[in-house]
Amino acid sequence: MTDKSFAQPFTQISVEYLAQCLRADEGTIQLIDVREPQELAISRIEGFVNLPLSEYEQWSQQISTRFDPSMETLVLCHHGIRSAQMCQWLVGQGFTNVKNIMGGIDAYSILVDPSVPQY
Repeated sequence: MTDKSFAQPFTQISVEYLAQCLRADEGTIQLIDVREPQELAISRIEGFVNLPLSEYEQWSQQISTRFDPSMETLVLCHHGIRSAQMCQWLVGQGFTNVKNIMGGIDAYSILVDPSVPQY
């Protein structure tokens, strides 16, 4: 028997996978960006809904009415740390198909789309 207590209940995806999802999206994915408004002012990817972690109290109660817990949900931040925290929380709220974007918008800018500003 293996110890799965340290296993993450969500998937880690690459920014290349994100790019494929964005190209193929037919309304089958939900996109959440947990960065702060001042970060969004510098750099953003179209289609993401902004839910800043610092404003958790304002949006946390409506999460399961604003988003479908069974739909594929991709979460973005600057480097992938805050989005991993959000993924963990979403799983705790009953979301079943949550994916953390490794490297965040920073990696997306470097590896996928250099027109997205880095900060």
